[in-house]
Amino acid sequence: MQPHDLSVIIKETAASLGFFDCGIARAEPLLQDAERLKQWLAGGFHAGMSYMERNRDKRTDPRLLVEGAKSVIVLLYNYFPGKASVSGGLKISKYAYGADYHDVIRSKLNAFCDELRMLDDNVIARGFVDSAPVLERALATRAGLGWIGKNSLLITRRQGSFFFLAEILTSLEPEYDEPFGGNYCGDCSRCIDACPAQAITAPGVIDSRNCISYLTIENKGDISGSFKGKFENWIFGCDICQDVCPWNRFSLIHSEPEFIPEEELVNMNIEDWQHLDELKFHRLFKHSAIKRTKFSGLKRNIDFVLNTDNK
Repeated sequence: MQPHDLSVIIKETAASLGFFDCGIARAEPLLQDAERLKQWLAGGFHAGMSYMERNRDKRTDPRLLVEGAKSVIVLLYNYFPGKASVSGGLKISKYAYGADYHDVIRSKLNAFCDELRMLDDNVIARGFVDSAPVLERALATRAGLGWIGKNSLLITRRQGSFFFLAEILTSLEPEYDEPFGGNYCGDCSRCIDACPAQAITAPGVIDSRNCISYLTIENKGDISGSFKGKFENWIFGCDICQDVCPWNRFSLIHSEPEFIPEEELVNMNIEDWQHLDELKFHRLFKHSAIKRTKFSGLKRNIDFVLNTDNK
């Protein structure tokens, strides 16, 4: 099969599985990104995410993740909920409104890989969605999908930034897309100016030690009192730098039923959050990305925002 025809099949398969965009890049070392990663780690900006220091060679060379990989298929999956809101006075990131995206997208990646293997019994294909050391935003720019914005997220002219990234490493060699050229943030600094904890230290550089998303999810310890009054009621993740981004005016509402929040979650009020117990936590978030914080972590966040004593 000719590379162009193979590329067409790959992109048609992506669309059939609900991915709104797909780009294909050669699997090769990410030399410039490796240097940026090195500097970011040296600055301690990864905070308590020690896993970012491990497997650095694999993180910057996708060929080392899957033996025989020649290409990277990068996929974008929309999660923008429109004006739908889960709040009750407290806020959770839009990506966590419904079912855990890992589960939703992983099943689609498995189906995608099965389709690729049907082309040839010898095809190698393995999918990833936050499940391996992958510099996914760097790969997405290589695959022509968008640019890395000042808030460090991948931004596209078609859909802004409210989407998940996923990748398939494969031995197939389709036609490759041209790397994305340029950066369309211009002189805009809305994301930098809007961050209440000043986590964006330079364009594209996030100090996780000051990032509300890190502090409410990855952080395993207490939250410093120096952040009092800066969380703006975020108890799981934070969308501030995306909400103010002008490119997100182009975001379209997703069509994934599994991302629609449960009615009980939508109807939560301040008192419900304040009196959340472990039994209700497990019932509400059994299939949610929010379970990642565990009950103790979410309760810590709620108490911090509401200034209550969790004893």
